Parts: sequence; C-alpha cells; structure tokens
Amino acid sequence: MTTAFDPINLGGKRLANRIAMAPMTRSRAYGPGAEPTELMATYYAQRAAAGLIITEGIQPSPVGQGYPDTPGLHTAGQVAAWRRVTDAVHREGGVIFAQLMHTGRIGHPSLLPDALVPVAPSPVAAKGQVFTHEGPKDYVTPKELSEAEIRQTIADFADAAHHAIEAGFDGVEIHGANGYLVHQFLAPNTNLRTDAWGGDVEGRIGFAVEVATAVAEAIGSDRVGLRISPGNPYNDIAEPQPAETYEALIERLAGLDLAYLHLMEGPDRDLTARLRKAWPGTFVLNPFTYPAVTGPEALTLVEDGTADMVAYGALFLANPDLPARLAAGGPFNTPDQSTFYGGDHRGYTDYPTLTDYPTLTA
Repeated sequence: MTTAFDPINLGGKRLANRIAMAPMTRSRAYGPGAEPTELMATYYAQRAAAGLIITEGIQPSPVGQGYPDTPGLHTAGQVAAWRRVTDAVHREGGVIFAQLMHTGRIGHPSLLPDALVPVAPSPVAAKGQVFTHEGPKDYVTPKELSEAEIRQTIADFADAAHHAIEAGFDGVEIHGANGYLVHQFLAPNTNLRTDAWGGDVEGRIGFAVEVATAVAEAIGSDRVGLRISPGNPYNDIAEPQPAETYEALIERLAGLDLAYLHLMEGPDRDLTARLRKAWPGTFVLNPFTYPAVTGPEALTLVEDGTADMVAYGALFLANPDLPARLAAGGPFNTPDQSTFYGGDHRGYTDYPTLTDYPTLTA
C-alpha cells in the first residue's frame, strides 16, 4: 500500500514524501521592490521537509498584484532575492515550486504602480473589499483586457516562469483557482466575453490552456503544475455547474504532460473522483475539511488512491516540521486562526466556508 510517507517522482525529481505545503499568501515582501525578505527564506527553509513546497502567490507582472506586500517575479531584483530563498530551501534538501498568481480584478489601484488599474476578462467588479495600506477598500470595476493585452499577459506568465527557474525554483504552479485571473476567465459570471476568449466552455477554458501551454514551452512541462478550485465561490465567483468546464479543461491539458494538477477541493467529493480519473498525471489534493483544518486523517487519501499527494496549509504554519509530526501521530501545534484571513495582514488561506458554497450540480 502506498502511503503519504513514500517517495514519488514529480517531473523527474524524486520527492521525499507525498506531503505538499499548500500555497498561502503571507504579504511579507516589504518595500517598493516587492522583493522577498530574509524572513521568507527562513520561513520556507524551516518547512523543507515537505515533499513539495508551493510558495505563496507571486505576481508575474506589476498589474498582477492584488494584496499589499506580495512578492513578484518580474524584475532582476526579485529574481536575486528569490535565489536566497531557493538556496535556503535546497540546503535543507527541499523542493520548491513558485506559484504564479495574477489576481486580475481582485485588488485596488492604490496597490499598483504607474496609475495601473486591475484588469479582468470583463468589466465586472467583485463584491467586497480588499486590504490596502490605507485599510479596506471596495473592489473597483476592472479594465477589460484587449486581445493584445491577453497575449501580453500570457507572455508575462511565461516570462515569470523563466525568471523562476533563473531564481532557482524547481518549477512553477499556475494559480487557476480562488477567483483570480485564470479562474475569472473560467467562470461564467466573470467572463462575459463574446469573442474567442469567452462564451461557451471551449472559449472560457482557452486562457488557462494558453497560459499552461506558454509556460510549459518556456520551461518544460515537467516543471509546471496547475491549481484549480471548481465551484469555489471565493472572490465572488459563481460556477453552478463546474464539472463540464473542468473536465473540458483537463481534456485539453492532458496532452501537455504537466508535472501535476492541484485540486483545491469543494464539498463535492464525487467531482474530485471524476477529475482524478480524468487527469493522466500526478494528482495533488488540498482536501475540503471545513470547519477543521486539514489534519492527519487526510493521509488516508493517498492510501486509498484518492490522490497521489495531499496538500496541507494552516497546519504547516503552526508546525514547520509537519511531516515528522504526521509520521509520529503528533503532537500538533494549533494554528492561530486569526491569521487565516488577514487578521495580521500577513496570512491568508483563501479558503471559503462550507456555507459559502452553493449547491453544486454536475
């Protein structure tokens, strides 16, 4: 029987175990350069016992930033600063992927340089507010991306992937979940386009496919993962019938031979099983465990074949040596839930509550 403590080959790299550290926004890239700090190098190196570390979201371009003090991968200074992080992780024997996250309409002009404004597939404002250095502010109506701007955004992802490898990362994860730009193209309530980038399912999955293809061509498909969250209503997303969209997306991506698919699960385990069956490669699962944080019981998801790897978020914040504690059966430090949704403006898990989910249909 395969267990979460067995090694696994991921894109040609041998991971020590099947326990992944899920991406969690930390907002610790203080200063105008949006560059990683020594604190971040320490933070990730402490958690290098994970089979795979997936970093916090990293904006691939200036306009992709949606929160205060999040790091980028679009300048030489950022590349050099990330090299200190990856070197620290590698010294501890870890494997680390950079999560490329363009937040799209989620953000505010006050967070962006050079009079930039948030962009999106369609000019539809999200309900709610975002944290800024001046306090919470309402989301604004984003600028609709033109055809040329869509192509440039795809190129920005590919360039950021190049920068990630230059910075020493072992690969990248494209953030296609949680209501950010890639997810905004996938969702029918945020993508109202009538051109080739919108409309039916084939149109709406096009941006995700093009980004994944461009990034795979840039650095090799074995270094590329994709995170999705079907039906996740976070950031004012509505996907009442996600199965058709995501099965079509997986069918289009299957031939790229990506390193993995990372599913941030909703309450529909049947949909998880369908996507698991459809995906031909490594399947990483961030299981739905609300109201509890993901705990040791999730290890059985590898044992019963539900997933190839299981991703832990909050428990990794409180327990940097989490794989050892899971192997020993504890003890576990209790995560400080006041930081999960930005209580200290430095920790977000982007995880909706069960009551946030509508009734999902296949």
